[in-house]
Amino acid sequence: MNGFWKGRKVLVTGAGGFTGSHLARRLAEEGATVRAFVRSGGSRRDLPQSVELFDGDLTKPGDCARAVDDVDTIFHVAAIFRQIAGGREILQAVHVDATGMLIRAAREAGCRRFVHTSTMGVHGHVRQGPGNEETEFGPGDDYQETKLEGELLARRLGDELGQAWTVVRPCGIYGPGDTRFLKMIRPIARGRFIMIGSGAPHYHFVYIDDLIDGFLLAGERADAEGEVFLIGGPSRPTLNELAATIAELLEVRPPHLRVPAGPLMTAGRVCEVLCKPLGVEPPLHPRRVAFFTKNREFSIDKARSLLGYDPKIDHREGFRRLIAWYRQEGLL
Repeated sequence: MNGFWKGRKVLVTGAGGFTGSHLARRLAEEGATVRAFVRSGGSRRDLPQSVELFDGDLTKPGDCARAVDDVDTIFHVAAIFRQIAGGREILQAVHVDATGMLIRAAREAGCRRFVHTSTMGVHGHVRQGPGNEETEFGPGDDYQETKLEGELLARRLGDELGQAWTVVRPCGIYGPGDTRFLKMIRPIARGRFIMIGSGAPHYHFVYIDDLIDGFLLAGERADAEGEVFLIGGPSRPTLNELAATIAELLEVRPPHLRVPAGPLMTAGRVCEVLCKPLGVEPPLHPRRVAFFTKNREFSIDKARSLLGYDPKIDHREGFRRLIAWYRQEGLL
């Protein structure tokens, strides 16, 4: 703790989610007065009592205006991830339209800094890694496309209105409390994991505690204003290396089965087309296949240099903690 956040009023959108709830709790620990924007009827993630809960709808201008009242810093974390119901329209509403409403409200309210959450996914496949903040964009689906549109809107509108902003592009977020990687860890534990494709692409992770450090630095450092930062961990393993590490941590044989990616990607796209009209999640999602085929390897030198960002948890230690939590929760 350096005392920067003590007494500051901070708004965190998406505070009912994994990342937003961790950020809200950490800010409260740092002495900030935290207002957590949570979706009406949505999760609260056991936020501490000191956190003010703001029930609202990010797609309504009035709710956005009330949420930012008397706020020093806004961390816009809210996102819709891998949801078929509502289609692209709901992604557009939350990732783009709500961003515009929030940043206009922030300027009107005199907020000091607007920290916008993007994603490393805006870069798509990094042909020659490691990539950096200037690597060409290549979003591969509706989620990534609308996240990119929202980021570019935040930057453009912030400049036009004179609202100070910073963009954080997190790498693959993980840690205790998140269950997304059960789909990989559980099959490895049971000896049933099948690698899709070669396993050669890199995947850059960021442990949740390191990511929160990056968020706080992005919100407080003067050099962060008007800048974009990729926030990742200290290691970026290949998928083969990751699978072997998980197997070692589980004390099971490393997986050896693999299937070609092409046919599965085609099947995933067909499933998505068939499931969208029904409003149900496809059994095989193209994003699931893309995880195994796209190279996501990035440099975090800019964050190290300008923010003093220094991630501590590499993928081995992070997955050790994650596996321990899964076991504690009876998920493995």
